[in-house]
Amino acid sequence: MNFSRRDLLKIGAAGSAAMTFGLGAGTASAQGSELTVAYNVNLPSWDPTVGLSAVNPTIQGIYQSVFDMYIGQKPDLSFTPGLLTEWGWNDDRTKVIMKVREGVTWHDGSPFGPEDIVWSLERAGNPETGNPIQFVWSKIGNFAIDGNTVTADVKEFEPTLFKWMAFLTGFVMPKAYYEKVGAEGFEAAPIGTGPYMVEKFERNAFVRLKANPNYWGGKPAFETAIIKFVPDATSRVAEVESGKSQVTFDMAYEEYDRLKSVAGLAGVTTPVSDIAMIFLNDVEPMLDKNVRLAAHYAIDKQLLVDRLLGGYGIPIDTLEAPQYAAFDPTIKVGFDPAKATELLAASGYSPEKPVTFKIQTTRGFKPKDYEMIQAIVGMWRKVGIEAEIEVYEIAKHFELRAADTLAPAAFYNWGNAIGDPATSTGFAMFGPSPHSVWDGQDLIDMIGPLWGEKDEAKRIAGYQAVDKYIAEQGYVIPLIQYVQPIIYSDKVKVVPCVSGAVLPALMTPA
Repeated sequence: MNFSRRDLLKIGAAGSAAMTFGLGAGTASAQGSELTVAYNVNLPSWDPTVGLSAVNPTIQGIYQSVFDMYIGQKPDLSFTPGLLTEWGWNDDRTKVIMKVREGVTWHDGSPFGPEDIVWSLERAGNPETGNPIQFVWSKIGNFAIDGNTVTADVKEFEPTLFKWMAFLTGFVMPKAYYEKVGAEGFEAAPIGTGPYMVEKFERNAFVRLKANPNYWGGKPAFETAIIKFVPDATSRVAEVESGKSQVTFDMAYEEYDRLKSVAGLAGVTTPVSDIAMIFLNDVEPMLDKNVRLAAHYAIDKQLLVDRLLGGYGIPIDTLEAPQYAAFDPTIKVGFDPAKATELLAASGYSPEKPVTFKIQTTRGFKPKDYEMIQAIVGMWRKVGIEAEIEVYEIAKHFELRAADTLAPAAFYNWGNAIGDPATSTGFAMFGPSPHSVWDGQDLIDMIGPLWGEKDEAKRIAGYQAVDKYIAEQGYVIPLIQYVQPIIYSDKVKVVPCVSGAVLPALMTPA
């Protein structure tokens, strides 16, 4: 089998890969210490490849502490070897070729090998296993193993296949162990090949992790890492201020500014790949283009950033953040309340006779999420939109979105750690996608051909055209690119990630 010189990604020596992005960077004297992180979500399941939790971007940092991905990512989103050390297509892109890392063991001491890669990929592509990204993984099959090389036939070309191997559900699972204990047994005692091993798990409370002494990337600096599940932002602030936790994140920005000046604490902010957006469902009154566009024109995004987010945030008008491959800075919607009023009047609405609908939002999941929606509802009221706010947990959002029963408007934080337009605009706006809310045939016809487009420049240009059309039609309301605030003890060094993942394995004693 010949490797394509142009397409095969060969990334350095496998043995030094983890040190590139910080794993194993601690010293022997630091080991034996304990780290506690106050996280902003609960962990509903230990299987990182099945169910709605598998596509929750915020949980990925927990999963990455225990499990390894096929392909890794550095903090700047660039790719690096994971359990695959080399990967690519053959010359005519009819096969994929993957080199599997050697000398790796599972947490129970059993050897990891190519069979685990094949089993994990076949399981991910099986529609009966419940992988929410099954439609990507099923595009390769007929696997073969030759030593530490795995090949597979391309059933349908998927340009983002290898990017997905570093993204949602791209985790390698233990074939022999899972087949032995089953789904329930795995949930009770999960194992991976990652930097930390699960020592104790109290649902809705915490997970205590123990450093993996045999980790291929080097043992983490902290012997014990405790992740507390603290969805309430105020409680997370109290955790670090009291010293009960050494690290937390995604608190209100005014609290971040206050805390970073407190003796014994430090802080860092990083623009991340997450964006705040408002899904619009294709139900009344959102079937009216005037209502959709008016709802967008009425929002002063810069004011939201300045007044609510303390200046931490970047207003955006498409589902592509600046770090994404298809970002087009020329696509603008802008703040124009007079235009919003005019559009609503054309459909018979006004402040005296407003259009009404419900908007759903989380509260405390992201900094000022609820307050941002409150402010937007106030802006809408001025032009002739009366929106009722319903608060729900992020898990409820996933449930309603999967059933296509979201309210006409619903706030969401869209994470896209691989920065590809397929995993932002594509999945969010392509009707047949389980992650989409808008089901319009026009977008299905525009996005459909891009899924298998082999010409990368043409694919990116195609998504930029889709983004422009979406902005013109008002099918979704992008709000801001988030800047992630992290507060931590000055006894800890934290490495922020553009993906937004907060990873104990990257932390070291100061």
